[in-house]
Amino acid sequence: MNAPAVAADTRPSSSAATDAATRVAVQPVILAGGSGTRLWPMSREHYPKQLIGLLGDHSLLQSTALRLDGLVTGHPLNDDVLIVCGEDHRFTTAEQLRLTGKRASIMLEPLGRDTAPALTLAALRIVAGGGDAVMTVMPADHAVADQARFHAAVAAGVHCA
Repeated sequence: MNAPAVAADTRPSSSAATDAATRVAVQPVILAGGSGTRLWPMSREHYPKQLIGLLGDHSLLQSTALRLDGLVTGHPLNDDVLIVCGEDHRFTTAEQLRLTGKRASIMLEPLGRDTAPALTLAALRIVAGGGDAVMTVMPADHAVADQARFHAAVAAGVHCA
C-alpha cells in the first residue's frame, strides 16, 4: 500500500528569503553641489573644489565616481550614477564624468540649500522611477585614503539597510 501524497512546501526557505533580502539594489548618489569658496584661491565659485584635482590626476568628483568600482558585491549596483549639482556646474560635471566612463544622470538643484534638500530630490527621483534601492550617498569633495575599508563600510551599511 502506498503512502498518501504530501504536498510539497513551496515556501522559500528562510535562507532563500534572507538571500533575496540581502540582494537589495544599490543606487549611488553623488552630491556635487557647493561653491567651494572655502578653499579660495584654489577653488572659486565657478570652479569649486569638487571639480579640481587636489590630490592627483583626477578631480575629487572623478575620484568619487571611480570609487564606485567594486563598491558592493552581492548586490545589484545601478551603473547610472545620480549626481546632484548646481546649474552653474552642470556642464563641467557632465564632462568630468564622461572622462571617467561612468554613466550618470544629473539632477539640478533649483537653489543650493545644503544636504537635506539634495538628498530629498535624489530620493524622490528614485521612488518616482519605481525604485526601492538603498541610496549610497557620497559627497563629491571627500578624499578616501583606504578604498578597501571604505567599500567594506559601505557593504556593511547596505547589509543593515
